[in-house]
Amino acid sequence: MKNKKILSRQDGRAKVTGAAMYTADYHIENLVYGVLVGAEIAKGTITAMDTRAAERSPGILQVITHLNPVDVPGYASEKEAMEGAASGNPLHILATPEIHFYDQPIALVIADTYERALDAAKKIKTQYDREAHKTSVKAAEAEGRLPAGERMKDYVRGVADGYKNAEVIVDEEYYHPIDVHSPMELANTIAHWTATDKLHIYTKTQGVEDTQRVFSTLFKIPAENVTVDAEYVGGAFGMGLRRWPYELITIAAARKIGRPLKVVLSREQMFTNVGHRPETKQRIAFGATKEGKLVGITHQATANTSPYYDFTEATLMMTQYMYACPNVTTRYRIVPLNISNPIWMRGPGEATGSFALESGLDELAYKLKIDPIQLRLINYADQDPVKNVPWTSKFLKECYEMGAEKIGWKNRKMEPRQNREGDWLVGYGMGTGTFGSSRAPASIQAILNPAGELYLACSVNDMGPGTATMMATIAVEQLGVQQENITVKIGNTNLPAGPTQGGSVVATSVGAAVYDVCLAVKEKLIDLAKAQGHVLTLENVTFQGNMLQLTGENAKTINVADLLSNANLRHIDLTINSKGPEVKGSKYSYSVHFIKVKVHALTGQIKIDHAVACADGGTIISPKTAASQMIGGAVGGIGMALFEDLVFDHRFGKAITNTLADYHVPVNADIPHVDALFVDKKDPVSNAMGTKGIGEIALIGVAPAVANAIFNATGKRVRSLPITPEKLI
Repeated sequence: MKNKKILSRQDGRAKVTGAAMYTADYHIENLVYGVLVGAEIAKGTITAMDTRAAERSPGILQVITHLNPVDVPGYASEKEAMEGAASGNPLHILATPEIHFYDQPIALVIADTYERALDAAKKIKTQYDREAHKTSVKAAEAEGRLPAGERMKDYVRGVADGYKNAEVIVDEEYYHPIDVHSPMELANTIAHWTATDKLHIYTKTQGVEDTQRVFSTLFKIPAENVTVDAEYVGGAFGMGLRRWPYELITIAAARKIGRPLKVVLSREQMFTNVGHRPETKQRIAFGATKEGKLVGITHQATANTSPYYDFTEATLMMTQYMYACPNVTTRYRIVPLNISNPIWMRGPGEATGSFALESGLDELAYKLKIDPIQLRLINYADQDPVKNVPWTSKFLKECYEMGAEKIGWKNRKMEPRQNREGDWLVGYGMGTGTFGSSRAPASIQAILNPAGELYLACSVNDMGPGTATMMATIAVEQLGVQQENITVKIGNTNLPAGPTQGGSVVATSVGAAVYDVCLAVKEKLIDLAKAQGHVLTLENVTFQGNMLQLTGENAKTINVADLLSNANLRHIDLTINSKGPEVKGSKYSYSVHFIKVKVHALTGQIKIDHAVACADGGTIISPKTAASQMIGGAVGGIGMALFEDLVFDHRFGKAITNTLADYHVPVNADIPHVDALFVDKKDPVSNAMGTKGIGEIALIGVAPAVANAIFNATGKRVRSLPITPEKLI
C-alpha cells in the first residue's frame, strides 16, 4: 500500500475542537427535557402509581404513564404494531401496566430543565404484582425453541451429526455472556413537531433513512415529512440499528405537549434499554480423520431473546461455509428472558459463533498434534460449500502467512506451557473471521465549482469508522481535488439516500457511488471541453481539481473555471444512484487474528503482549481509517475475551454491572501494540474499485485467538467468557 493516498480524518478537526454537533447537542427554541423512570421488577404488573408529588414539583409540564398514554397511530392494532416492529420494536412502553424486564420505562417526566425532571422522577411511587421471571439462558436452556422463518431452520449438509463416525472427535460446550454496547455517546433523541404532520428528529441512529421510514409508518405521516438528523454519532457498535421504545415515546410525548422534547438515557439505562449481544450457550462437535481432514461438524446454539420479540442472529452461519466438510449440522434455539430485546452487535452472530468454532478447531488441532494453521489449510474451502459456487475472491491463505510471520508463530510450541519469560507463561493463538460483503444502493451528489472545490453529499451515517474520509479519499484519487477543498455532508434524510451503517456495506456501497459520481463529473468536464474545441479523451487527461492536464500530442492545461464560464455554468452539479450488478458467486471478507499472550504463573494475571489483525477486504481505499477499524476490532475482541460480562442478580432479574465502573472494558493499559495488515487485492465483482467490507471481520475471531493463546501458555482450556484470572489458578 505504498502508493496509497493517506488522508487524515475528514472530520478530525471538528471532533477534536468540539465543533462537531452530536444529536443531543442541538438546542431548539422552547426545548424541554424528559427523564424516564424504570420498573423495579423484572416481570409483573403495575397495580398502583402515585405521581402527585412529581406533578407538583417545580417546572413540571407533564408526567406520562400508562394511565394517561400518548397516542401512536401505528400501534392501533396488534398487526400494525408487529409490522412497525419489523424494523423497529414492538414494545409500546407506557401503554399498558405490564412489565417485561427490570428498568423497563414506566413513566416519562417532562420539565423545563433536565435537573427538575430528574428530581421529580425520583418522587414517583409504584406498586407491583410481581411474577416469576427468567434472566438466565443456562437455567432456562431446556425451554429453548426453534425460531420462526426459513433462515433459522436446522441445517444439514450430508449426514446429520456425521461427526459421530469419525476417528477423532472433539465435543465441547462454550458459553458467551451478555455483552452490551458501551459507546461514549449516550442514546438520545430530540423530537420536534414543526407542524401537525411534520417531524424533525435528532437521534442517535446508524441509519437515518431507516429511522425516517419507521417513524413515518408508526405516526402515519408521509416519509418526506420526517427529517432525521444524525451527522455525528459517538460510537454505536450496533445499538443504533433499531428504533427503540424510548425514541417512540419521546416523539409521541413531544406531539402531546406541543413543544420540542429531548430525552437522553442515563448510563445505567444504556445497559437495560438499547440492546445487547445475546447470552449464548453453544455445543460444537468435530469429527476428523487422524490426518486432520474434517468428517463432520455439529454446532448447536441457544440464545436469549425478549418476551415480546423473537430476535435471532447468524451465530451458526460461519460454521456452515467456513471449512470444507461433507457433513455439517447446525441447530439454533431461542429462550425468551425478562431482559430487553437483544440487537446485533459488531460482528453480529459470527463473533459469538467464531468463539466456539475457532476454539474447537484449536482443541482438535491439539488432539491431532497438527499446527492450528495447517489444520485450517487442510480443510480450506476453495468454493462455498453451502451454495456450491465459487468465491468472488478469497485471499485467506495470504492472511495466514502474513499474520504468522508478524506474530512470530514459529516461536509457538505445540505442547502448551513450554514458553516462559521469568514468572510469565507465554502462548500464541489465532482465530479466523469471515463476514458477507454485500452492496446496497447509494446515491451521491457532487458539486464541483470553478476553484476546484468539491461538495459531496449522502444521507449515510458515520459512527466512527471514517466514512467521510473514505469518500474524500476516492475524490482525491479520481478528481485530483485537494482534501482541504472537499466538503462532505452526511447523516441527514434531506441528502441523497444512502444505506444504514452496519453489516460492513458502506465502503463497498457509498464508495462505489462516490467513484461513479466522480466518473460522471470527469465525463461532464470532457464533454464541455470537446464542445469548446478541445481534443481529448478520458485516457489522456489527468484531473487536478481546478484544471485538466492533457498529455500526448495535445499536451496543455485547461482551467475548469474557463470551461464553466464559457458554458455559462456556475458549477457542475450531478447526483448519481449507484447499484451493483447481480453477483455470481459468494462474496465474503476474511480475517485472521493472531495473539501473543503472557499469563503470570502464580496469579493468573493475563497480559496481551502483541496482536496482529490481517484482513482480506479487497482493495483498501483509506489505509489510515481501515487500520483504525482493525485496531478497534482487536480492542473489542480483547474486551469480549477478557473483560465484558453483564452480570445479573437473578433473584431480582436486575443487571448489577450496569455502569462503566462495574462493566469492565479494556483500557489503554490492557491493549498492546496492534499490527493491522491487509492483503489489498481487488475483488473482481464488488465494484469498480474492488472493495469489500472490513467492519465486522475486525472483531470476528479475536476472542478465540485470545482463548487459544491462553491455552497455549497455560495448558488450561477456558470455554466460558470472559477469561479471568480465577479461572486459571
